[in-house]
Amino acid sequence: MIGQGRRISSADRSGAPAVEIEDVVKLYAGPPAALDHVSLNCAPGRFVVLLGPSGSGKTTLLRSVAGIERITAGRIQVGGTLVADGRLHLPPERRDLAMVFQDYALWPHMTTAQNVAYALRRRHLESDQARRRTAAMLERVGLGGLAHRYPSELSGGEQQRVALARALVANTGLLLFDEPLSNLDADLRERLRVEIATLVREFGPTVLYITHDQSEAFALADEIGILQGGRLVQLGTPEIIYRDPGSAFVARFTGLAGEIPVHAGAAAANGLVSVAVAGTTLPARMPHPLPVGAPAQMMVRPSAGSLCSPSSTMTHLQGQVRDVAFRGRGYEHVVDLVDGSRLHSLFSEVRWSRGAHVGVALDPEGCLVLRDDPVDRDVRPRASRALAAPASTVDESVLEVIR
Repeated sequence: MIGQGRRISSADRSGAPAVEIEDVVKLYAGPPAALDHVSLNCAPGRFVVLLGPSGSGKTTLLRSVAGIERITAGRIQVGGTLVADGRLHLPPERRDLAMVFQDYALWPHMTTAQNVAYALRRRHLESDQARRRTAAMLERVGLGGLAHRYPSELSGGEQQRVALARALVANTGLLLFDEPLSNLDADLRERLRVEIATLVREFGPTVLYITHDQSEAFALADEIGILQGGRLVQLGTPEIIYRDPGSAFVARFTGLAGEIPVHAGAAAANGLVSVAVAGTTLPARMPHPLPVGAPAQMMVRPSAGSLCSPSSTMTHLQGQVRDVAFRGRGYEHVVDLVDGSRLHSLFSEVRWSRGAHVGVALDPEGCLVLRDDPVDRDVRPRASRALAAPASTVDESVLEVIR
């Protein structure tokens, strides 16, 4: 096998490496599998986000690429070098990667500068060169004035910037992110998301990034992989994932205003189908063919619904406002439809009072008719099946080589 057992170094690649994950299985105490025959190819320099609820396998997959977990079967290659195949297992220090953890994983006894410089140990740089490179990176992430502070003297956002600087300073070809923003408040999370997107694309590594936050995934990704129950159920650009979800689970997990039970209808104009809803017929999109009359769910994206007067010619459905929330640019409403269904996040520039009777206008492009699968209904976070320790409790010798 080409490159088998070798350390991956900068000389092994021109630019960022490809990551090839082929039919990977990971078992802990037995079935069900934490990873169930997952295959995924990340092209060099691409930013790939793995999205899924807790227990879907995304953390296990990331840790398998990092070398923290040993896979049970399958193959993982980085930059054309085999790093794992169920028998072979290259340790993290031989995979030329950096990882940003959810809990930062900074050395508490080291200053900001020392934490960042630690990543350069294996680069064998002259001390002056390492100091210059560390100082330049700290300036780049806005921490130039905090070089001598210890982690306990930094805020959560500042600590995450240190972790980001440490990951970038060594200029590895592969960066792994384990839900790096989940411990931060909403405003800081958004600002750091922009910084991550800007800095990572400036340096150009291949990126695997995991999150359970749909908006974060859509904002960052070149490609999104959706995991469910240890399986990769869909991979595509954010636009494809949003417009053409492969299943009801994918549609639910990537954001809905609500669902309305329907039966698959006959083809209509412009590639749409007609569905009967609450005594009327509406046009909608059917990403995947279903037999006419088959039970289905019309899944309404938040962007597809808006409120209007019940007597308006734009009205498709009618209902009663259950709740309303001010969102700055206008108001979002929760509406109970006459058939008992509920839609939320329905936008209007004007506020409709609770209890008001309203019309709902729908854009058929955002109304997706998909086969109803009760197995896919629960996409709430749940306890992980993985028995491995979280990243924060991994043996220090492992953290040492990927900090």
